[in-house]
Amino acid sequence: MSADKRHWLRQEDQESTKPSFPELFFDLVFVFALIQLSETLAEDFTFGIAAKALLFIFALWWVWIHTTWVTNLLNAEIIPVRLLLFALMFLGIVLGIALPRAFTDLGLVFAVAYSAMQLGRSLFALYAFRGTDDQSFRTFVRITLWIFVSCVLWIAGGLAEPGLRLSLWVAALVVEYVGPLLRYRLPGLGAAPQETLDIKGEHLAERCALFVTIALGETILTTGKIASSHLEHDGTPLILMSAFLSTVLMWWIYFHDGQERASDKAEDSEAPQKTAQHLFVYGHLPIVAGIILTAVGEDFVLSHPGEQGELGHAFALLGGPMLFLGGAGWMKRVASQILPPSHIAGVIILGLCFLATPLLPNFGVQLLANGVLLLVAAWEYVALKHARTAA
Repeated sequence: MSADKRHWLRQEDQESTKPSFPELFFDLVFVFALIQLSETLAEDFTFGIAAKALLFIFALWWVWIHTTWVTNLLNAEIIPVRLLLFALMFLGIVLGIALPRAFTDLGLVFAVAYSAMQLGRSLFALYAFRGTDDQSFRTFVRITLWIFVSCVLWIAGGLAEPGLRLSLWVAALVVEYVGPLLRYRLPGLGAAPQETLDIKGEHLAERCALFVTIALGETILTTGKIASSHLEHDGTPLILMSAFLSTVLMWWIYFHDGQERASDKAEDSEAPQKTAQHLFVYGHLPIVAGIILTAVGEDFVLSHPGEQGELGHAFALLGGPMLFLGGAGWMKRVASQILPPSHIAGVIILGLCFLATPLLPNFGVQLLANGVLLLVAAWEYVALKHARTAA
């Protein structure tokens, strides 16, 4: 191992599991990006807009989680890694600025910023592992080649007209999301060996928990901002209380039991890389997407509380909590081998609530969603308390 770059790797000690201040500083960019996304969606939420929103959620999550993987392997306290994070932060600001107009006049700006973040970070990892960790270096060679293919599609989409742009960007995301599942298989070389990266499970669990906190915090910021601009409506205080309750309930369902179990599972697993992919890379995507969509629904209720419910609005108000509960249930299933019945029931009941959407105003649909989240949280709390008492 090269002595001059050995200190670039994250060390095996207790402090290495904790997120560093440069990593927390980097996360601030995503507060801005998520606010941009939520405000854009709340202005005009339709099924077409929802499809584009999911694309942005997939893209934001992917650039964040892959940066987190790199900082999980490298020491974020050294100057080169800090400079990498600062560069990614600036590109993230550009990405967030371009996001609301990514399907109009700023598509190329969005694509270039995203591609520069993905490819630049991967090339940095190649340099960091060259001569220090040959196995990780070879894995990142594969990752870089896959990312290069996706970047070509991103840039091509940025240059294309809006209709074709969506198709090219979806194809780019498919390439990126399929890569880890195929272990970055390359023609003539086959797939990468399993467990090639020295993943620190506890660190990755804490980083993902912080991102969930960011998403929940963004919900509070946007609902507070929109509520302050609709104080003339008599029902605004009650709707704000309901929106805050949904945020608290999602926090409770995620953190009361599941997050700690996920952290323990990731740290103790004999296959940490595979476990981390199930728990965090893919498992947290519906959790984050659900929180963001729920925030959009709450913002829309604050703006149009008495408007008759539509399927498009219900996609956010009910679909957001469904995604969240599905993701949280999967996380707990991977962590403890038990899929919570409360989460299954919650998803089913929320699905049935879609039938009531045409009969209720937006605020009524929000109350239904909150009632289901409260049921799930209370059910799980009682079940866990009973299980611990019996043990």
